[in-house]
Amino acid sequence: MAITSGRISSTFGSYSLNQLKRFSPRTQITRHTCEEGWTAIAEWTGVPLRLVLEHAGIMPKARWVNFYSYDGWLDSIDLIDAFHPQTILAYGMNGKNLSIPHGAPVRLRLERQIGFKSMKYLEKIVVSEEYIDPGDIGWAWYNGF
Repeated sequence: MAITSGRISSTFGSYSLNQLKRFSPRTQITRHTCEEGWTAIAEWTGVPLRLVLEHAGIMPKARWVNFYSYDGWLDSIDLIDAFHPQTILAYGMNGKNLSIPHGAPVRLRLERQIGFKSMKYLEKIVVSEEYIDPGDIGWAWYNGF
């Protein structure tokens, strides 16, 4: 999967933002806990990542979901977190379309982990057997259960 020119694509399929909005949406009110010490509560709307991965199809040996952003960040999560019900590709915040400062066009919301794992400005998503080391700076990832 890759998000390029506002589209998520893969060898298995391609999804525009409008197509993502046709999946069954999930809206959740959650607290963002930043590694810098601040928190904020917001209502997020998006498509559960699980639905997109299942629709696109993933290989049986896949273990990692690797994310790449338009601003050069990369990160990885395991399939357990990718399939968690609260893990969404968010396109809305507080009842409105997601704004650029909050990660538009699509951002990952990974509620069980600390804020920096909820990557903004998603460009592409790659599901693979290989873990892509983002050069973790050592913060505790998990925020909930």
